[in-house]
Amino acid sequence: MPALDGPRWGPGNGGAPRMIVFLLHGYGADGNDLIELAPHWGQAVPEALFIAPHAPMPCDGGPYGRQWFSLVDRSPAMLLAGARTAQPLLDDAIAAECAAAALPETAVALMGFSQGAMMALFAGLRRPVAPAAILAFSGRMIGPEALAAEIRSRPPVLVVHGEADEVVPAQSGRDAESALRTARVPVEALYTPGLAHGIDEAGLAAGALFLQRAAVGLAPQA
Repeated sequence: MPALDGPRWGPGNGGAPRMIVFLLHGYGADGNDLIELAPHWGQAVPEALFIAPHAPMPCDGGPYGRQWFSLVDRSPAMLLAGARTAQPLLDDAIAAECAAAALPETAVALMGFSQGAMMALFAGLRRPVAPAAILAFSGRMIGPEALAAEIRSRPPVLVVHGEADEVVPAQSGRDAESALRTARVPVEALYTPGLAHGIDEAGLAAGALFLQRAAVGLAPQA
């Protein structure tokens, strides 16, 4: 599969990046779907470069968009296999972008929406170098039964989910939160009444604060 690429924005202050925020889109979308978050969050982390890679595969559910892995067979085993296939591509993209920006891989935050949140959680917790933060919006945990044996880092995680989500039910977010706590991962969660499968102002504000706190914790550049 080709290397991941997609739209990018920032840093907002016009300088060299001190942090890279990867925005991982959902099933059937592409990187253009989330890059619009960058100007908003860039106010909170003006030294961050935002990159929204297009997922590696054409969407098998329609003529447009991309997917991180197929959802034709949604059995736990197939979802786990799909996440395992996509993970090295995301890891390679992180390594390449950090090298290009002369940044350590600790200076990375992974944000995902829906299927992208599943990838952010799956890949982020298995990285030997912990990312600065993981933000999982409207997603779920893939392979929770494998996490205890495979977890390699415990970055702070933000789980955000709408209580009225009919695509990925809010219980999936709660289950992910529970699995993270069991794995001793520091986690914060926000469940928004009336919110369907999307991101609202409360989620944007929570994400901005979470990224800001992650950026403060980064080691100063030499």
